Amino acid sequence: MAAPITGEILWEVTTPLGFRVRVAWHYWEVIITIKHPVMAGREAKVQAPLASPDEIRQSKADAAVLLFYKRTGARRWVWAVARRLNGDGFLITTYPTEVKKEGERIWPK
Repeated sequence: MAAPITGEILWEVTTPLGFRVRVAWHYWEVIITIKHPVMAGREAKVQAPLASPDEIRQSKADAAVLLFYKRTGARRWVWAVARRLNGDGFLITTYPTEVKKEGERIWPK
């Protein structure tokens, strides 16, 4: 397989809020090699909270940042953080967590 082009989209997911979240190849490499190596090979686990979350919260620090949670076990979630700009979004980070961040719950209401 040929190496991906810098900026080439690895995947894209539509959220229940009606906007798309994109992840570029090069940024996914940063996430799985530097930020959170535990997520390597778990693209579907990251897409799940974006496409069909159990809960979406709005960040207290930045209204354009949304926190998507999908339960994976008792008191365990996969957390995906996305920034929404101009109607579309991009993934900021993702990892498994036992603690939800504070923020206003915006979905489901």
